[in-house]
Amino acid sequence: MWRSAFLALSTNRGVHHVATRSTLAKKVASRFIAGETLTTAIEAAREINRWGASVELDYLGESVLDERQAEEAAAAYLQILDAIAEAGVGSHVSLKPSQMGQELSDTLCEQNIESVVERAAGYGSFVWVDMESSPYTERTVELYKRLRARHENVGIALQAYLHRCKADLREIVSVGGTIRLCKGAYQEPAQVAFPEKRDVDRNYALLSEMLLTSGLFQALGTHDEKMIDHTVEFVKARDLSKEGFEFQMLYGVRRDLQEKLIQEGYNLRVYVPFGDQWYPYFMRRLAERPANLFFLMGNLAREAMPTR
Repeated sequence: MWRSAFLALSTNRGVHHVATRSTLAKKVASRFIAGETLTTAIEAAREINRWGASVELDYLGESVLDERQAEEAAAAYLQILDAIAEAGVGSHVSLKPSQMGQELSDTLCEQNIESVVERAAGYGSFVWVDMESSPYTERTVELYKRLRARHENVGIALQAYLHRCKADLREIVSVGGTIRLCKGAYQEPAQVAFPEKRDVDRNYALLSEMLLTSGLFQALGTHDEKMIDHTVEFVKARDLSKEGFEFQMLYGVRRDLQEKLIQEGYNLRVYVPFGDQWYPYFMRRLAERPANLFFLMGNLAREAMPTR
């Protein structure tokens, strides 16, 4: 019930309008968002590097319906890559195709993303293409394959809750692609996605094993301790190198687990979102774990109480 409610709110324009103008909402969201400016994002990246993890910066935005805005988003990513290089922080970037104009034109979207990939290549860096809801999946996979045929420094997120994920994973691995395997964070119909968590977990475990034995560097995006334990046990049982993959986790989520993985010698990359278009992302984080809302609201209430 909570998951469906938060996912429905993530696309509600009225609530979006109110939330993004609320000081309290911004304060609550700051647990998961590294501020609204590039400066604050770079500061967050530097701090994360300091305690041993790499970063991928995500300039928040999606579902752009104006060509000029799509081009501005691409230009913003070029600026982000320049800032990363200038600051000397260990960070990749991650972007959404719908932010780059996918709803307007596949050609426009591809051109915008390719400009970012080319700039990143000049810095010896890497670009992640995020996956959005299922209506975008086919076009995003095809977009990625075209980009990967021309550039090695680009990866794609795949979602284990989709029935098609196994076939997509096999195809992308076959062309030498790099994958970030996630469970999935959108509300999807049962005909395209597993409705039960146990089935998503089973599929995630299977697909993670396929990635770990692919012979290619891959990424596993999860905060689920069972999935992390499964990976650790599988790597030990197969005598696989810890250097052959990385865990990816979200900014503000399970810092205890993040630190534990680093202490155990695993590669960790933290996904750090920033920007003023934070509302849809924030609601999807609450949908994944509604207890986050109660935890945050409790902290805010304690802060608001007068001290004696």
